[in-house]
Amino acid sequence: MFQYYLEVRNDQEYICPITLNAMELHEAKDKFIQAWGAFGSQWGINRSMAQVHALLLISPDPLSTEDVMEQLNISRGNANMNLRALIDWHLVDRVLRTGERREFFQAEKDVWKIATHITRERKKRELEPMVRLLGELKQTSGTTNETKAFKQMAHDLHDLTSRIDAVLERSTRSDVQWFLKAASTLLR
Repeated sequence: MFQYYLEVRNDQEYICPITLNAMELHEAKDKFIQAWGAFGSQWGINRSMAQVHALLLISPDPLSTEDVMEQLNISRGNANMNLRALIDWHLVDRVLRTGERREFFQAEKDVWKIATHITRERKKRELEPMVRLLGELKQTSGTTNETKAFKQMAHDLHDLTSRIDAVLERSTRSDVQWFLKAASTLLR
């Protein structure tokens, strides 16, 4: 549905559409930030961290801590903690502006790099400890049927997680084309 207004220029009348982009964009941004926050919490990071990331992702210019606090209605401590965490995950960079005492922050905009950084961090925090644990569990001593069954399961899980780890390692060091080729091969 469009709304129009009448504009007169050089004694000519023009019917011009009223653009509602500002409101639509604001709503779209808010929806994206809320959804990214919800997805982030399902991926294992806290909602606020994901929302800060979402805000920086869709911001064309770097934002200060104060900008993040104001736009997301969060405390300075919450903003600082999550900005530092995003820097640690290599998803956000600190940007210095000449003449400014404040720090500004900008998100990585390349979605392949974002996926790579998130994959690396999750692999490091979740998969690698599991691979190490399963490697230790394979060494369980004993000869009972229960011990043999336990060791076999630990071995099978270690084999699976090691293979997944290797694929993720290779995919995070490769480009998009390698990943798409590998994924299509797996799906056949």
